[in-house]
Amino acid sequence: MRPIESALDVSGAVFAARRAALEEKLAALRALEAGAAAASARGTAGWAARGKLPPRERLARLLDAERPFLPLMSLAGYGTEEDAVPGGAQLAGIGFVAGTRVMVVATDAGIAGGALSEMGNRKLLRCQEIALENRLPFLHLVESAGANLLKYRVEKFVNGGAIFRNLARLSAAGIPVITSVHGPSAAGGAYMPGLSDHVVMVEGQGRAYLAGPALLRAATGEQAEDEALGGAGMHARISGLCEHLAADDVEAVALLREIVASLDWRAEAPPPPRPPRPPRQDPAELAGVMPADFREPVDMREVIARLVDDSAFLPFKPDYGPATVCGRARIEGHAVGILTNNGPLDPAGAAKATHFVQAAAQTGTPLLWLQNTTGFIVGRASEEAGMVKHGAKLIQALSNAPVPQVTLLCGASFGAGNYGMCGRAFGPRFLFSWPLARTAVMGAAQAAGTMEIVARAAAARRGEPPDEARLAAQREAIAANFERQSDAFVTSGLLLDDGVIDPRETRAILAFLFETIREGEARRLRPVQFGVARP
Repeated sequence: MRPIESALDVSGAVFAARRAALEEKLAALRALEAGAAAASARGTAGWAARGKLPPRERLARLLDAERPFLPLMSLAGYGTEEDAVPGGAQLAGIGFVAGTRVMVVATDAGIAGGALSEMGNRKLLRCQEIALENRLPFLHLVESAGANLLKYRVEKFVNGGAIFRNLARLSAAGIPVITSVHGPSAAGGAYMPGLSDHVVMVEGQGRAYLAGPALLRAATGEQAEDEALGGAGMHARISGLCEHLAADDVEAVALLREIVASLDWRAEAPPPPRPPRPPRQDPAELAGVMPADFREPVDMREVIARLVDDSAFLPFKPDYGPATVCGRARIEGHAVGILTNNGPLDPAGAAKATHFVQAAAQTGTPLLWLQNTTGFIVGRASEEAGMVKHGAKLIQALSNAPVPQVTLLCGASFGAGNYGMCGRAFGPRFLFSWPLARTAVMGAAQAAGTMEIVARAAAARRGEPPDEARLAAQREAIAANFERQSDAFVTSGLLLDDGVIDPRETRAILAFLFETIREGEARRLRPVQFGVARP
């Protein structure tokens, strides 16, 4: 492999403008995250007097401080009506506990009492999916008011059952499910500890019951106090739901660490076959590579040069379908196949990418997709050249390739290009976005222009002159709608990715992801035909 020679002018005005646009967007991201933390702190004011730890402190005490932690989906619910605070009232990510790589989810009870919103449900489901696919022990720190009955929707109730199905599947797959209960866990939420393999409950604080005192009285007329009905002490001494009774949050978190340590779930994966080498091109320069305007051209090899070891890249058919860039490289010693775009996907590019995916599948090489495309090329010439046929071959290949795939939305992700470059619907192991990325069926101007052409044609068929004022208003409304929905924060709020990341941290995050995948692939599970059941 030869190092990529960079042509990026890091001292020029274009680089400075792009970096400024990124910094502005990152400042907005950090403000949203800080706002969620502040809202949680207000919601947990007075907890210390009751001997309780705030959710973020529980998480900090649980995790190995000297090891990395990758937060997931911190913008869940952003821009939706139900979630005033982004995050879905869940703190989630992949980190290390007692030296073991785990998936951890902690209810943020400072936000609406930890009540699960629609996006909170989806976030929890996605975390379970990641844990199952990558064979990560699943740790859940629970304190939740349950469903928000004031905003009840029947589909949320029905779909929420998948949370419990996933817990059963994790346990049966031989992946430990460990839950600590720090506050209420009512109704269906009682099955979070109920379907866990190991349960810790905090005496005097943790509670689990199918019907809390209020619902019990409304449904049956029976009156019972919290502790007698579903308190931690009762479950430890009478029902048997709880294996470990903790005096307080501090002891509960310490018990979680002890349980994880006792599993001996250390990584069995061998180290990468090659020692890692830093890129020759500075990863910090990724701050000024991508433009805010997707119509500005970008050579994605400049991105690759700042992500891969020694900036070295072995291109695949570089002169055939050159707008589609494919090749092999290493990230922190991990072999990867990389696919990206310097223009639309054309028939030759799609055929080349198909060949490359199949070759990577043959050697078991993970794939990294760096999306920056306005879609599949359109027009009579491309249709005659078999764009649909070659695009379909690429979809077939990436949908069925038996290798791990990771996708990063760097710039535009439009139309069928989102599909052909392994978008969310195609189930990559992980998918992250850069702050300036855009996702839509097409660009805002193209959408507005398309509908204007349709409207003018309709007026002509009626024999009427077009209403120019109405057309102008329609153009403005359509463009604004597309611009808003294509924004990376909005798509991340809808959980169309696993999080928005700083481009300068991408290499470290990708290395972490490929290490996670490598560990999971190497670990030999002992699946059973049932989840662990209590007497």
